[in-house]
Amino acid sequence: MLYIVSAPSGSGKTTLLKRVMDYFPDIKFSISYTTRPPRPGERDGKDYYFISPQRFQQMVKEKAFAEWAEVLGNRYGTPLDSIREIRSQGIDLMLDIDSQGARQIKERFNGGVFIFILPPSLEALKQRLKARGGDEQEVIEFRVSKARDEMKQAVWYNYAVINDNFEEAVEQLKSIIIAERCRWERVLKRRSLNLGGDLWQGSR
Repeated sequence: MLYIVSAPSGSGKTTLLKRVMDYFPDIKFSISYTTRPPRPGERDGKDYYFISPQRFQQMVKEKAFAEWAEVLGNRYGTPLDSIREIRSQGIDLMLDIDSQGARQIKERFNGGVFIFILPPSLEALKQRLKARGGDEQEVIEFRVSKARDEMKQAVWYNYAVINDNFEEAVEQLKSIIIAERCRWERVLKRRSLNLGGDLWQGSR
């Protein structure tokens, strides 16, 4: 299964996903490539693969990305080979990408579960961006404007989680994953593989 999670910058998505991924150690996190420099505390190969713009462009030409997008002059891309390899092993994969990339994944792969993380309000988002520090006022205004546009895309996602109360948001995201794993067709597929197809023929 592919879980695709999107959110405006400043919505707390990264912290939320880290907590939820601790609860589901069997879900693998897809590490994206980016041309932006590492932020304090980020590590190459764990948070992102940090590469040059020239190398990124070469990978675009080689069609090495399942999706890619440009944000604030920096590029981000999800490696195609990684998705294919992990899915071939029957492992669930979590993608942390924006709505542009999510659209590309939706058009390219079947069966994705699309989840959008929303801030409680645009004003709350703006305050979070200011508190985070590191961005000029004009960059913050741009991110808020972009968030407004991104939130309009949330309507075609399967689920929406409002990250107002962090612990509640964690529980909601965990519940979505558990519910998707309990869908009849997925349970049937797992049981058929483990116990033999004939046992489950005509079960519904």
